[in-house]
Amino acid sequence: MARPKKDRRICRLPGTCRFGPLDDGPYGVAIMTVEELEAIRQIDLEGLSQEDCAARMNVARTTAQSIYNSAREKLARCIVDGLELRIEGGSYRVCGGAGCTGCPVPAQVAKLNDKETSHMKIAVTYENGQVYQHFGHSKQFKVYTVEGGKVTDAQVVDTNGSGHGALAGFLGGHQVDTLICGGIGGGAQMALAEAGIKLYGGVTGDADAAVEALLAGTLQYQPDITCSHHGEGHQCGHHHGEGHQCGHGSCH
Repeated sequence: MARPKKDRRICRLPGTCRFGPLDDGPYGVAIMTVEELEAIRQIDLEGLSQEDCAARMNVARTTAQSIYNSAREKLARCIVDGLELRIEGGSYRVCGGAGCTGCPVPAQVAKLNDKETSHMKIAVTYENGQVYQHFGHSKQFKVYTVEGGKVTDAQVVDTNGSGHGALAGFLGGHQVDTLICGGIGGGAQMALAEAGIKLYGGVTGDADAAVEALLAGTLQYQPDITCSHHGEGHQCGHHHGEGHQCGHGSCH
């Protein structure tokens, strides 16, 4: 029986996930995983050694070397053969600034006061019990009612096709005042702010555990998390090998 692939630790989600020639096609597509982009970022942009990159990504040096070589080969093919490059999929988790020496995007810890936790409605982007990583294509939210610092009710609600900016109105209609999510674009963040919904982005893992951590004052989140993309039909990777389509514009 094959051993399950270990999630590679990355420090940030890609900002732009689709690149291509400026002239008209036709041209093919090369798919680069999120962890392959991370290896390029750490080694070629930050100047880390493959050994240091392996330590950051929590993998063996030979694994980091393999990831890096694969990414470089795809970049070369795109430049030489005029292919479109898409960043999507992979097997990874966002470190959130925890346990990652030198992480460029250190996490903050959410601290709520008693007034905030006396009555809250928290929504979490939701898929199979986990925090779904791309706000704009969330098909479900899990909405938690909090009274006196404790969860008194929780239910999963379908978005019924609402997407991007419309989701802020959808959440407002459910009296949500706090959102926990993974990646989210700048436009969506503005829409949430206008709706008076407080955002905790860049969160991964179990949805119920994330809410409990928020109430306990231990939730790690990324205040500057973005998933900003350009172009129609763009795809951006989802962790654990599941791709998602962001559609037009941004992941918001």
